[in-house]
Amino acid sequence: MTLSHHLLLGLLLLLVVLSLWHCSADSADPLGVFCNKDTKIGSGKESANIDHLLVELVSKASTNGFLATSYGSGQYLVYGLAQCRGDVGKEDCSTCIQDAAKQIRTRCPNEADARIWFDYCFLRYSNKDFIGEVDTGFGIYYYNVDNVTETERFNEELSKLMEKIRSQAVEPQNAGLGKGQTELTPFITLYALVQCTRDLSPLSCAQCLAIAVGNFPNFCDNRKGCRVLYSSCYTRYELYPFFFPISSAKNFSNTQMMMVYP
Repeated sequence: MTLSHHLLLGLLLLLVVLSLWHCSADSADPLGVFCNKDTKIGSGKESANIDHLLVELVSKASTNGFLATSYGSGQYLVYGLAQCRGDVGKEDCSTCIQDAAKQIRTRCPNEADARIWFDYCFLRYSNKDFIGEVDTGFGIYYYNVDNVTETERFNEELSKLMEKIRSQAVEPQNAGLGKGQTELTPFITLYALVQCTRDLSPLSCAQCLAIAVGNFPNFCDNRKGCRVLYSSCYTRYELYPFFFPISSAKNFSNTQMMMVYP
């Protein structure tokens, strides 16, 4: 492959693979951050509006588990969204949203389009209206480095479980959340959770989840665990319980992360 091809691939796809010695729900480090370098905060007014927007997101999303809103007018109008994982309690939700609002401004101080993912919540803002739109342009993938043994049966059961909980997620009363489990053997259970941001319509939610699950073979084929994080939806499966009411604090020493840029 020529040098130009290498450079082109580098521009289209940046893969960051790193070992995670420990990742828990209480960790101060996010699962991922995206600072859109093609966007810049244009003025002090726009920066002040972002700060005001974050205050509103922290105040209201911490209580309700979700908020999609905007602040300002004209060229200084900014849009924001914050959402907690649907199985998380109010106290953990509030703590997560507060941490997200603090860290996103520190990690993306000059960008007008920024997103941050934690285990318990997601927060983003932009000077472009993204609310109600499916966004899978930037993805983060976590996968277990270990493979399953009985791959055919595992993938069959995974497919059935994902189909079941994706159907749950698009039901209006479930607010974009689907979760469940299936017993593979008397000693092994497969757990899975999916969630869309609550600004999406059921059809858009289904579309986002289909893209996320459709990428399992590309990044998580036959893996014992996988997470796909987009700006509009989230999918995860593991061979251990990770969603509430069971504690999700686990050691992920066998987990690696991959980030894919458009």
